[in-house]
Amino acid sequence: MPVPVEQRVLTVDLASRRIELERVGSEEVRHFIGGRGVAAKLLYERVSPQTDPLGSDNLLIFSPGALTGTIAPASARTTIVSKSPATDRYLKSNAGGHWGAELRYAGYDHVLITGAADRPVYLWIDGDQVELRDAAHLWGKGTAGTDDAIKAELGEGRIETAVVGPASENGVLYGAMILSRFNSASRGGIGTVMGAKKLKAIAVRGSRGIPVADAAQFVSVAKEVNDEVVADETNALTREYGIPGMMPEWARDGQVGARNFRAIVVDEAEGLSGQHMASLGYFRSGLACSACGIGCRHFLSNDDSPYGPLRTSLPEAEPLIGLGTQCGVTDTDAVLEASALCDDLGLDVLSTGLTIAWAMECYEKGLIGPAQADELELEWGNAEVLLELIGRIARREGLLGDLLAEGTQRAAMEVGGESWKWAMQARGLEQSSPDARSAKGYALGFATNPRGPDHLAAQPMAEFGDTAAARAVVEEVCGDERYAVPHSPDKKAELVRWHEDCQAVSDALGICMQVTVGPYMMTPARMAALLSATWGTEIKAEELMRAGRRIVTLERCFNVRQGAERNKEQPLPWRMMHEPLQEGPNAGRVTTQEEMDGMLDRYYSLHRWNVDTGQPTDEVLLELGLESLCSDLNDWVS
Repeated sequence: MPVPVEQRVLTVDLASRRIELERVGSEEVRHFIGGRGVAAKLLYERVSPQTDPLGSDNLLIFSPGALTGTIAPASARTTIVSKSPATDRYLKSNAGGHWGAELRYAGYDHVLITGAADRPVYLWIDGDQVELRDAAHLWGKGTAGTDDAIKAELGEGRIETAVVGPASENGVLYGAMILSRFNSASRGGIGTVMGAKKLKAIAVRGSRGIPVADAAQFVSVAKEVNDEVVADETNALTREYGIPGMMPEWARDGQVGARNFRAIVVDEAEGLSGQHMASLGYFRSGLACSACGIGCRHFLSNDDSPYGPLRTSLPEAEPLIGLGTQCGVTDTDAVLEASALCDDLGLDVLSTGLTIAWAMECYEKGLIGPAQADELELEWGNAEVLLELIGRIARREGLLGDLLAEGTQRAAMEVGGESWKWAMQARGLEQSSPDARSAKGYALGFATNPRGPDHLAAQPMAEFGDTAAARAVVEEVCGDERYAVPHSPDKKAELVRWHEDCQAVSDALGICMQVTVGPYMMTPARMAALLSATWGTEIKAEELMRAGRRIVTLERCFNVRQGAERNKEQPLPWRMMHEPLQEGPNAGRVTTQEEMDGMLDRYYSLHRWNVDTGQPTDEVLLELGLESLCSDLNDWVS
């Protein structure tokens, strides 16, 4: 029989210390599913275009997916939304681990934080008992020390934490938060919003179950998917070596950027691969998120590191590239130490790495001199300077630390000259690792991602056609698998549109992209079957993907209300559209303005948004049931 599908929102006003319980009704839940979808709806209706991202009236919303906490494969994800201090636009960040499942076991589907405390506090959620506690003794601590201290203070039993570090406390515009000790939600300054509210952590413990209407059907679908996940060769590789096990393949494909995206490296990436770390004996034990059959994380240790004993989790590929090859550093111990330091200080590893790489290029070209560099030698490959700068950025120490804490967009405005051309950012966010000169689907996905140029809104991995499943997706979406060619702009709008809908759905459900928009095992039909079994109400795949489109459109409305307009915003970093690669498998390639214009024309046409401005039309808002929620949209458009 159907189970209630309304969702519980724990609302905490840090200024008044008022804690209340709200509910999202079943009709809204059917529209937005949960997780990222409901969070986007709450943010849109409660945050105005005039809201200061670091002001007390900005919201911070934690939203595990509608399947998080169940046995649905890889359903550990929590979406966190706010208005970004880095971009002044919509911000969605996402993390795995066990925090989201524990929140749902405590009986809540969302936590909405508003206001700002007058002194450091942390939120303790122990089922029905919810309280704000003093955190003065935690302020200034790293994320690992904070996690340890809170668990010691609260005593026995499973406790999961979401914490920020000194970087967020000090207002670094790309401060991160760490969930379940090793899982980072970091892009766009999501941790900085938390730090501005003087909220050091949210600790949670629960003991409730999650009702499932048709357990037999749920288990049947979950087992079918999980069997495929476990048997898959790529997943076997990441299970053994983590995501960095893919580094050799990415290097061969020309997707490991170096020296601030001026080059692509192959051999130099070997020292940062999971295989190499395993050969050094660094791997100690596996780490898996809630309900995950992959276990792509590993616990690493090395007592003989030149930087002191190393105890950390295996980074994903982005930290290894951003802090490693992009800065010209390929020493394994140095890059692992840099990644661990970023996590403990609460820094977005990708923005940190690219901001330092930008500074190194400015130093090389004479735009940052010894005085502004605080006498540091910002030379490519200087691991000691890399590690020193990470600490200075988190503390905003010295001229250079304070400058780089602002990110590359603002730092380039301060330094001047042509430094903006090698600031690898667009719309205020540093670009993630796939090279947008040679992978046109990624280029379009970067250009249309509501938070900025990264891969976690539409990751069109199928464009490489590396697997039979990927080619099948290309054939289904584009009409022919011959469009699985990354350097061609043909049919990339169709591919990005499908992937962004699918990823919005997986975020709403709390399912990791490692089983959705990569291996393509958790298909829309299977996601719909799992949700149908959970709710006891039939949900078709088409309805679920329509909900994904609704979420994507609402996020676009948020940014349009903030002033986003197609022809007024930079789609990609300048280098991606003007400096072809000089060597490697993609030498000579660049994404031209003509290619981008053609892809954007087709993308907006598929959405049926205004092709000139990118604004969703009244007809589309009516069709998606957003006309009432977004009725103020035209009031904010000049």
